[in-house]
Amino acid sequence: MSLPLSRRALGVLGVAALLSACSTSPMGRNQLAFYSDDELAQMGKQSFSQYEQQLPTVGGAQARYVQCVADAITAQVPASDGIGKWQVKLFKDDSANAFALPGGYIGVNTGLLKVATNQDQLAAVIGHEVGHVLAHHANERVSTQAATQTGLSVLQSAAGLQGAGGEQVMGLLGAGAQYGVILPFSRKQESEADLVGLDLMADAGFDPRASLKLWQNMAANSQGEPPAWMSTHPSNDQRMSGLKNRLDEAVPRYEQAKAAGRRPNCKA
Repeated sequence: MSLPLSRRALGVLGVAALLSACSTSPMGRNQLAFYSDDELAQMGKQSFSQYEQQLPTVGGAQARYVQCVADAITAQVPASDGIGKWQVKLFKDDSANAFALPGGYIGVNTGLLKVATNQDQLAAVIGHEVGHVLAHHANERVSTQAATQTGLSVLQSAAGLQGAGGEQVMGLLGAGAQYGVILPFSRKQESEADLVGLDLMADAGFDPRASLKLWQNMAANSQGEPPAWMSTHPSNDQRMSGLKNRLDEAVPRYEQAKAAGRRPNCKA
């Protein structure tokens, strides 16, 4: 039985919108990008402002140390990315976490400094987070979620799923979308950001081999992790394997950076 014309048209328009919103990541992977750079920068500004309202910031020697590492990393961001001066804040929070947002915002929690124990390890984290921004992962993530919701709505309309039975089926489809679309994309993004970040830290003059020690520290600090297929992040072993495979390229970049005089000396 064929679908009514209106429903078929809705599906065709949805597919056309998805195809017109495709872009390519730094690693050559196709990704969705529904939003403009200006829209993403505004999202980043709002999110950073909310974070500042929720947590106190820390100054002094620790903040200068984080700023030093972040400055060296962001100095390697191409001017073509359109981000001028990055805003960097150290937040008082015991969780070992950091983030970077579109528009040029970097946040580091004090708890991370207990796990990333030197400038090279901290550079691995900040490089990774900046890598998310350079690879437009925020755009891809919100675009994928928007496309998933739109797709499920189109499917529900086309199949005529109404009432309690329809809600049950849509609930199952929603779970399938979560584990089949959103989380795998997120794991790909995390692995990609690892590699982009490794190149960034090497180009900035930080030893990329320190990234392996960082993830050993992260593994020792973790309280167990969910199965990789149900996680938004690759396992620690998966991350270290991907980083090891990239070192043959990253270490020569690091040596070239040192030869060019890029030798950061950031101290807590």
